[in-house]
Amino acid sequence: MKQPILSVRNLVKRYGRVTALDHCDFDLYPGEVLAVIGDNGAGKSTLIKALSGAVQPDSGEIFLAGENIRFNSPLAAQAAGIETVYQTLALSPALSIADNMFLGRELRKPGILGSVFRQLDRSKMQQLAREKLTELGLMTIQNINQTVETLSGGQRQGISVARAAAFGSKVIIMDEPTAALGVKESQRVLDLIVDVKAKGIPIILISHNMPHVFEVADRIHVHRLGRRLCTLNPKEHDMSDAVAYMTGAKVPETVSI
Repeated sequence: MKQPILSVRNLVKRYGRVTALDHCDFDLYPGEVLAVIGDNGAGKSTLIKALSGAVQPDSGEIFLAGENIRFNSPLAAQAAGIETVYQTLALSPALSIADNMFLGRELRKPGILGSVFRQLDRSKMQQLAREKLTELGLMTIQNINQTVETLSGGQRQGISVARAAAFGSKVIIMDEPTAALGVKESQRVLDLIVDVKAKGIPIILISHNMPHVFEVADRIHVHRLGRRLCTLNPKEHDMSDAVAYMTGAKVPETVSI
């Protein structure tokens, strides 16, 4: 059996008397799209924040490619190859597409111009941004230097996905990526998820949209009361099963991973 690329064992996170993660387990396998579903307050967001370095668990272990890791910040998770695409997009509207792609990771010119005078290598960043967008089929955007505020919601989400794919060498986490989008733009994001998966990068998809989950997910992690209730194969279960498990209306016979 394949080894997980990212796994969690007995993760616990408490906020005062509230237990957000209650000895939670989690497994993401290479090259898969794993959907994470759960009712409001189930602990999904806390799990994702722990995986992306935004919160530190009280106890438990996180393994990346078999190595026991602990992230003290989102930057540490990014450095390890875990990128997160947030529902709020986390883009700077006044900056260009290329600038947003390299925000916080700007490339400097070689030699003394970069090391001493700290000049940015804008042409290199523009070239790499264009290459990555073309790779993901996003070059309906004609001008790599146009500001993000001039783009549609779907195009902005595409920039976020492209940035994650450019730097997420091991895992990409997508938090409700279609929540604020229309039907056409949502479909483009789902197509992007399939494109990124085809490049061998595993994806964690957090979503309340069951048709989207069943369209792209290879497995479904059902999160309930702070822990993994079960995982489902979308080819063997339907949406009503997933909702019933998620809400507690139905109890799974076995807890598979």
